[in-house]
Amino acid sequence: MTDSPTSRLESPPSMGVSRGKIDAGLRQFMLSVYNYMGFGLAISGTVAYVAAEAGIYAWVVKTPVLFWAILLAPLALVFVLSFGIEKMSAGVAQMVFWIYAVLIGLSLSGIFLVYTGTSIARTFFVTAATFLTMSLYGYLTRANLARLGSFLLMGLLGVVIGGLINLFLVSSTFELAISIVGVLIFVGLTAYDTQRTREIYLESDTLEVARKKAIIAALSLYLDFINLFLMLLRLSGERRE
Repeated sequence: MTDSPTSRLESPPSMGVSRGKIDAGLRQFMLSVYNYMGFGLAISGTVAYVAAEAGIYAWVVKTPVLFWAILLAPLALVFVLSFGIEKMSAGVAQMVFWIYAVLIGLSLSGIFLVYTGTSIARTFFVTAATFLTMSLYGYLTRANLARLGSFLLMGLLGVVIGGLINLFLVSSTFELAISIVGVLIFVGLTAYDTQRTREIYLESDTLEVARKKAIIAALSLYLDFINLFLMLLRLSGERRE
């Protein structure tokens, strides 16, 4: 990738100044990633709560075509962002991410009908604390988490396959095991994805490229948070009577 005009200086800066500029730029980049992610979570949480309280989720469930569309559309949008973000503008990518967050919120609204509000709130704060701890570790650690990431992605595939199998087995014991393994996997993925986010930053990126990188990184961390939350909710959530 070619250098931006602002990076071509008449005289080379000292190493200390260069390092300082990179650190400041990296902090700004990471902040934008967390802002995108946090706003996405806020959208999903708000939509989920409103859809449950207004009876929208109950109506969707009674409409099979709409129900499956809401379940499958987010998967399609993930592929659109993952493989097509280079061809779209940062503004379009951001809009796709917000739409994705809305659809995830609609699909998650059922948890308010299954679990008590207290247990949902408690699980959210536990998830937030765990996520922040592991994300901080992933940002600060000097250890290379690439090998761990490959192992975790294989484990994630196993969890997905196990979940599909349990649709037919309907085993509470198997579901418990999947949830425990899932928690461990998404805890590890949070650290791995944070480190990977840090490593994709380049000082020479244009504002447009930096925004698109921040959005795709925010999507990964958003998914880690949501899935960690759901796994913990299955393990400790109090069901409504």
